[in-house]
Parts: sequence; C-alpha cells; structure tokens
Amino acid sequence: MKKALTIVAISLSGIVVAQCTINVGPVNVPRAGVIDGIYLPENIPTKRLIPYEYVREADVVWSKRVWRVIDMREKINHPLYLPFDYYDPQNNWISNCTRWSLWTILKYNVLHGSLDMFSPDNPYDYSMLDGDQFKYPIVPEEGKNYYTDSAFRQKAFQYLGKLGPQPTIPLSTYDGIDSTIINSEGIVEYVYPDRDTTWIMSKDIVQYRIKEDWFFDKERSVMDVRILGIAPVIYQTDANNQILGLREVFWLYFPHCRYVLNNYFVYNERNDAQWMSFDDLFWKRKFNSIVYKESNVFDRNIESYRTGVDALMESEKITEEMRTFESDVWNF
Repeated sequence: MKKALTIVAISLSGIVVAQCTINVGPVNVPRAGVIDGIYLPENIPTKRLIPYEYVREADVVWSKRVWRVIDMREKINHPLYLPFDYYDPQNNWISNCTRWSLWTILKYNVLHGSLDMFSPDNPYDYSMLDGDQFKYPIVPEEGKNYYTDSAFRQKAFQYLGKLGPQPTIPLSTYDGIDSTIINSEGIVEYVYPDRDTTWIMSKDIVQYRIKEDWFFDKERSVMDVRILGIAPVIYQTDANNQILGLREVFWLYFPHCRYVLNNYFVYNERNDAQWMSFDDLFWKRKFNSIVYKESNVFDRNIESYRTGVDALMESEKITEEMRTFESDVWNF
C-alpha cells in the first residue's frame, strides 16, 4: 500500500461508519424501516455495565497474582479471534457489519481515544518488560485522538503498525514526469514514493495475555478473580519475515476496557438469540488459557525453569493450588 502515514490517517477517519450505521454493537440496520432479523437487538448495545463488588483491603485474607495466555489457535477462543478485518486496495479499513473481533474493537477505540494504551516495555530501557504495570501511557492530548493529534499518531503507529523500507527508485521512473526538486544549495534532489504502510490486523494476533488477581474475600466468603490488564501478542519477525519470537503490542487496563467491551457482540455458535458481550465472555470466563507466570520471589516466567510438557504441568499445578486453597477454606 503506497500511502503516506498522514494519508492513511485521513482515509481511516470515516470508514467504520461507512460500513456500519452505528459504532456500538455493531447492529446491522441497512436503512430506516429495514431490520436484518425478526427484531432489533437492543440488549447488548444499550445495556449498562455491571460494576465490580467493592472489596476492602481488610477483607482480603489471601490473594495470588497470575499471568495467563489465551491462544487464538484453540477453537474455544475463536470468538475472540474472528471475524477478520482488512484493508481494501483503496486502503479503506473494512470490518464485519454484524460483529467484530476483539482486536478490531480494541484498535478502533484506541484510535478514537476511548482507550488508553500502555507501552509493553520501558521506553528508557528496552530490556525491562514491565509494561504490564501500566507505567508508560501512550495517550493523545485531552479531547483529541489518533486523527487529530499528530504527535500521538506518530507515536501510536509504532505499536499499531510499521513502515516498510524507503523505495530507492524515484517517482519520475514510474510516471515519466520530472519529480525532482532543487534545494537551497542548488543541488537536484529526487522525490521518492512513500514507504509501504502495514497495519496489525486481526489475523496477526496469535495470543492475548491477561494479568489477573485471585483473592478470597472473607466479607462475602467467596473466591473471586479480577482481570487487571490485557495485551494482544503478535509474532516478532526480522527483515526476511522470519519469526524470531512473540511480541506484546501494548497493554490495556482491563477495568477501562469493560466499558467498551460491554456493548459489543460475541458470537454464540449454539444459539443466535443468546449472543453475549465481550465483557460477559470474560466475566463468565468462556475462554481457555494457561498460566505462564505467577507472582514469585524471582519474578520469572514458567518457561525460564520449565519447558514443553513440564511447563504445562507447572501451569496446571499453579491452578490446582488455587483451587485447593478455596476447597480447604471450607474444611475444618
């Protein structure tokens, strides 16, 4: 896509509205008086967020912090992964008009300033991957977003996409027109095409990582869990497109995400009349995940001391220990 970054930003500004008549849901209403179904779905797009139960510090008698990975290759996690969004040859952002993938929702709301993203690594020391502590916000100026704040647009694009190499063939070679300029020193300079713009798409997301706290609340006598953060993960590649590993795109503070995810549909393969919201999916934990890290004195991941099947066994061991604690509470 031979488009400058500034041109891309302008071309994206109205594309989602062009695909769906409203931005929440989305709900497919092609025109007034026409409904794609026997009724207009109103519950999910308009429902209010269910707040978390208030928890006092004195009531938490036990807690455990864990980090999980949600693999998009697993069938149970496909409602988070699909449907795909893409760009057409005119560089318009095309998304499904009935439901969106989790990445499409997060990206759309980051671009429009509804969600604040946090850098996954320390901008002053890239060897420190402590972005899950929400210490390095990447936000636009007050009242602005990706399309109206040029400084934020330049910084945010480093996390949402990448620019290809600078073309070495001048524009005059393509169109036969003399595309040269003379600088202040009288030297002739050639004008080159804009660098290719590549955005991260839904199909590029291979995992989601979540950070959560499990705790026992003695005031309610329940074991509860709160998701604190979520991070999309893609493959890290080199110049030859060879996979080097995994890379967290950014972190989002999940309690803020709930206000957005609460009004977007999730596909239910068993009953089209009972679609839930993304917030419901996480609340009911209708996804599969494995623990890749727990709070520990070394602050290390499981893969640093277990590999392969042993790492999976260690993940199950951590999960079972939390279940055992909850069970033991009621044994006297």
